[in-house]
Amino acid sequence: MGEITLREIMMRMPEAFQPEKAGDARAIVQFHFTGTQAANWQVRIADGRCETEEGNHPSPDMTMTVDGADYVRLITGDLSPVSAFMQGKIQLKGDMSLAMKLTSFFERPE
Repeated sequence: MGEITLREIMMRMPEAFQPEKAGDARAIVQFHFTGTQAANWQVRIADGRCETEEGNHPSPDMTMTVDGADYVRLITGDLSPVSAFMQGKIQLKGDMSLAMKLTSFFERPE
């Protein structure tokens, strides 16, 4: 199997979303990916659904800036979110409690 790409991760997020774990969460998360896989994506969570779209949202609840390759490593479990944050590999703005809960809303890719 080939290496998973950032685009694949973002496109698969709605499938990996676990509404029972998100409960009544409503959020817009803006991702700014840097590095060789630079891109901007927005993720909308509301009404038990998750939608992703390339581009920028004018007023997200939280913004995460991270190197695209590091994000792939985070999602696949090869990089600890806490370590990455402490090392400055992840910058967060906005609702920090959302940042803490966000990963629990999704199944990790195989």
